[in-house]
Amino acid sequence: MASTRKITLKSLDGEMIEVDEAVAIQSQIVKHLTEDICVDGYIPLPNLSGKILRKVIEYCKKHVEATNSNDKPSEEDLKAGMLIS
Repeated sequence: MASTRKITLKSLDGEMIEVDEAVAIQSQIVKHLTEDICVDGYIPLPNLSGKILRKVIEYCKKHVEATNSNDKPSEEDLKAGMLIS
């Protein structure tokens, strides 16, 4: 991934997850929060559990990888990837 800047996200249950900025800003909510709020070096996401936050990050990673790839997966492939695991 092109971005090497890391952003730490904190879930409702206190789980801290560090992700590449390019992945994090795929979420418009996180993108706006990176511009507005950063508490003690992390962005709080009090409405998401760690489990759901990890799924959101996984989905965002697939979009970043698809953007960087010539072989872009279809929307159905991306949605199917969210149902596996």
